[in-house]
Amino acid sequence: MALYVAAAMHDYDHPGRTNAFLVATNAPQAVLYNDRSVLENHHSAAAWNLFMSRSEFNFLANLDHVEFKRFRFLVIEAILATDLKKHFDFLAEFNSKINEVNNPGIDWTNENDRLLVCQVCIKLADINGPAKRRELHLQWTEGIVNEFYEQGDEEASLGLPISPFMDRSSPQLARLQESFITHIVGPLCNSYEAAGLLPGQWVDEEDIDPECGEDDDEDEDMEDFESEDEMDDDDLDLPRRHRRKRKRRQRIFCQIMHHLTENHKLWKKVIEEEEHEQQRKSELNLQQTDSSSLPQTSDDIQVIEEADEEEEKQQAEEQ
Repeated sequence: MALYVAAAMHDYDHPGRTNAFLVATNAPQAVLYNDRSVLENHHSAAAWNLFMSRSEFNFLANLDHVEFKRFRFLVIEAILATDLKKHFDFLAEFNSKINEVNNPGIDWTNENDRLLVCQVCIKLADINGPAKRRELHLQWTEGIVNEFYEQGDEEASLGLPISPFMDRSSPQLARLQESFITHIVGPLCNSYEAAGLLPGQWVDEEDIDPECGEDDDEDEDMEDFESEDEMDDDDLDLPRRHRRKRKRRQRIFCQIMHHLTENHKLWKKVIEEEEHEQQRKSELNLQQTDSSSLPQTSDDIQVIEEADEEEEKQQAEEQ
């Protein structure tokens, strides 16, 4: 329940600007929260202020004082975890729980471990645009990049350096998304999947779309099992103990990882096409530059020769 409430609150009253912009411009929120997790503190405080201002909508009224304080603490901690400035700290702590050999993994009886899982969960939900199906991903991307360009315009009008990827005169949408997936969303999804926390389903290997982007060497996600559906027709006439059973291979298919992989491929392809087009234009410009510096053409030489002949003729007549 705390995660649901945190998800509803985590971007409340967002001004459409980044923490760095608010700090650089000495915005009231930045001054109030001492330049630290400015937006996240504002979202939490403003949302809680709204929630507690209307007692008729307080669905937590039946919690006692201790339970309410604990619930509010969990919601606030989850919201504050969405500050991307702390992203790699959370990821490193989470990875140490699930990857280190001598670490027993996540201890579900430990409150701190459960809180860490909740924080990573809401972080993934907060930045999972690239893990949505392509149509939704592109819609979210368009909204975010327009917000970025608006901030870049304001930075330019204030005489501030334009933040990376926010200059509409030099769009780098594909590189923005490819970098975001490679360095932020991808590693977080991989860690959450390694912990066995991403949703998935067992499917027959032959039922998986060959273009799903899954690696062939992920044998750890496969399981062999025996099924009469896979037996030879001739074997069905034999007694059960004499039937030859064949193994059918299964693997876990995760729709989130599938979308993430496909969208990553999309942006990498766009980057390759943009680089190819840029190279083509550069070569064309180079050819045009070279042609302008070439020796005179035969037509130009003929005109010069005719002028010389005319001059010689005039000199001969004068003599």
